[in-house]
Amino acid sequence: MDQSAPREQISTSLGEIGLQQFAPYLMNRIMGRYNDTLREDLRKQGLSVPQARALAVLSVIDQVTVNDLSVYTVIEQSTLSRTLDALETQGLVRRETSAKDSRIKHVIMTDAGRSQFALAWPPMKRAFDAMFDNIEEAEYADFVTTLQKVLANIRKHQF
Repeated sequence: MDQSAPREQISTSLGEIGLQQFAPYLMNRIMGRYNDTLREDLRKQGLSVPQARALAVLSVIDQVTVNDLSVYTVIEQSTLSRTLDALETQGLVRRETSAKDSRIKHVIMTDAGRSQFALAWPPMKRAFDAMFDNIEEAEYADFVTTLQKVLANIRKHQF
């Protein structure tokens, strides 16, 4: 297959495109490998990958609704509910009912959660750095810009 052909001219058969040219396949492999890399370090801390993902989002966006946290973490609500139960049991987060609407719950990271995330961040950062080893800053910036465009194309939520 001609690698320089416009996407519109590329056959729609996955076999003809090939897995190594199919971006969703590559993205899944990359994230699967990233999560596998983290799993053992996080397990030593008593965290799962979804728990660390929730803490990571809460370290940046505090007091987020459960629904929004589900979107940010890319975790289905049923799985997120169990994840938050475990984090709450460990004293790392707390859920509070919204003063404006009793149907809405906000998730807030506790000081213990911030301390736990501070321990989880170094292995996450090392795995991130390894993923982008030998990638120039300009290449990384272009990559992130492209990912943001892709996300905008498929976005269901405002963020």
